[in-house]
Amino acid sequence: MTDLGPAVSAVIDRCLAVKAGEGVLVVVDPRSRPIGEALRDAANAAGADAVLAIMNEREVDGNEPPQTIAAALAACDVFIAPTSKSLSHTVARKRASDAGARGATMPGVTEEMLARVMSVDFPTMAARSNAVAAFLTEAGTARLTCPRGSDFTLDLSGRQGIADDGALTEPGAFGNLPCGEGFIAPLGGEGRIVVAATLAGLGISEEPVTLTVDEGRLVDANGGLGPRFLDLLEAAGERGTNLAELGVGTNDRAKLTGNVLEDEKILGTVHVAFGASAGIGGSVSVPIHLDVVVLEPTLEVDRRRVLDAGRYVLDEQ
Repeated sequence: MTDLGPAVSAVIDRCLAVKAGEGVLVVVDPRSRPIGEALRDAANAAGADAVLAIMNEREVDGNEPPQTIAAALAACDVFIAPTSKSLSHTVARKRASDAGARGATMPGVTEEMLARVMSVDFPTMAARSNAVAAFLTEAGTARLTCPRGSDFTLDLSGRQGIADDGALTEPGAFGNLPCGEGFIAPLGGEGRIVVAATLAGLGISEEPVTLTVDEGRLVDANGGLGPRFLDLLEAAGERGTNLAELGVGTNDRAKLTGNVLEDEKILGTVHVAFGASAGIGGSVSVPIHLDVVVLEPTLEVDRRRVLDAGRYVLDEQ
């Protein structure tokens, strides 16, 4: 049986620093209720006034929660959302953060994942995450390639890199848990991304998927789960295919499982997302945000390498 104690303590005490008297909202759906109850109990033990809110599972990542939960998010001091589908890129979450609530989303988290990935060496992971975020902030362009044929160029000019390092103690702070990435909302992008790993909402594709991006929009997705991935994005409307995110995994405890919450954190991987970007520094608000994970990538930012065939090399420069 998985011992959740250390991981739950890391969430409540280290990452969120829950204090006595604070209003804590834990949002779950039926599948994620057991983890939510453990988090609520720990927040209660810290002296918080902790509430567990159960909603129906959303259809896809980025769908809005019910209005009652949206209102509760905006009214709390701290929120934690171990839901089956992600609330990270919803208007409700963004409004809560803008109102000063600090919090974490944990879409698709499992007990085993939480216990293992949260056992990372936090200072080392945080240093990597912040270095990547700073590098992306300073950059104008990035180029992603991989042995399977990816060749993708992104415009990063004027956008701010963000470190998902687990430090969520300040008002309005927001991130994923388990944590471990540096990311940015690109201004645009062109080229080809070949995915032989995870596509959010669909799992690992047995056949490589080739994604074609033109003028910052996903215009084609061939092979394996590609057509289904494109259908999910297009179902959200024209802006569902917007190029939303470029991220670099920085957590050496993460491994490939088919769950994008963990897979996008794997040290030495790149993830690219489509759909909503307004919550991370972009301008597109749409009820979907889906990532794909690229293995063994080489990532050059302003012609300086961050990753070399899946090896993190930024700290060597």
